[in-house]
Amino acid sequence: MAHNSPLRDALLSGTWLVTGGCGFIGSEFIRQALRTLPNVRIVNVDALSYAASPERLATVASDSRYKFFKANIAHPAEVQAAFEACGANGPTAVINFAAESHVDRSLFTGVPFVLANTVGVQVLLEESRKYVGKGFARFVQVSTDEVYGDVAAPHRSVETDPIHTSSPYSASKAGGELLVQAFIRSFNFPAVITRCSNNYGPWHWPEKMIPLFITNLLAGKKVPVYGDGQQRRDWIHVEDHASGILAALLKGKDGEIYNFDGEIEIDNLALTKKLLALAGRDESFIQYVKDRPGHDRRYALDSAKAQRELGWHQKWTLDAGLKQTFEWFVANKSWLDKVLNAEYQAYYKQQYEVR
Repeated sequence: MAHNSPLRDALLSGTWLVTGGCGFIGSEFIRQALRTLPNVRIVNVDALSYAASPERLATVASDSRYKFFKANIAHPAEVQAAFEACGANGPTAVINFAAESHVDRSLFTGVPFVLANTVGVQVLLEESRKYVGKGFARFVQVSTDEVYGDVAAPHRSVETDPIHTSSPYSASKAGGELLVQAFIRSFNFPAVITRCSNNYGPWHWPEKMIPLFITNLLAGKKVPVYGDGQQRRDWIHVEDHASGILAALLKGKDGEIYNFDGEIEIDNLALTKKLLALAGRDESFIQYVKDRPGHDRRYALDSAKAQRELGWHQKWTLDAGLKQTFEWFVANKSWLDKVLNAEYQAYYKQQYEVR
């Protein structure tokens, strides 16, 4: 990719503003970038909402190339100050992970989702645009396969497929994407968009399916399976997703969208049985609950473009990844105990017990 070498060189010696870096995926991206790229500096901008955990970055907190800045991306004055914290010329790149990401919570109220996932993107775009010409090189919008909506088998979503959202969460993420595309078209703004399938791995917040089921099973509780459990999902290990975003940042082409998936499609019930086996529990630990409103039956991504154009390939198989994730949660019970707080317990009761 010779045409990209000046961009790549600038990025590899620059300051990256990473939003939502205390989150599950953002923290893995930061750890990976600092571990593999010696000359990159990172300013982590995070509002520290309920699913953020600074402990995820304990291994890099004392690194001189790392700085934390508390800010909410939906607040322009806070974002302006965060950009200024990157130095006189601002950041070389913005990688936007900051998001409200739990579909179920979006069905209770979508307002925080629109503020973080749509308004927040607009605020970041406007601030980023001020630094174009001063060294700003690329904006990466981290999005989701849920913008494609239900996908009938055997089709796997490709980047040119239309957007067809089903929840306030996916609609707000699509809104953010459309704003990025508007900036690309209107201002020739240097940006790429990434879309990933369901993530899993260590440090995952326990409201999501895999960590929720692991934590329940470790505590001897049943696991709540929606409807008939036949919803099919594509799973990607968080390390593979972070390496894909890194590849899109460094090797991607402005204006392009890149899908990242783990090439692992499985229905929720079959996945549940794998987790039961890891925990040494039988099927009496399955509790079927009323299905989620508007629950998409199948998501499936095609990541051939990322493999072809970015040289990216996933490394984790599902069985190896689930085993590693399960063992991590067993070994990190103290973190788990801390995050399973009163707010989480109230949410769990509302979501699964009052149905």
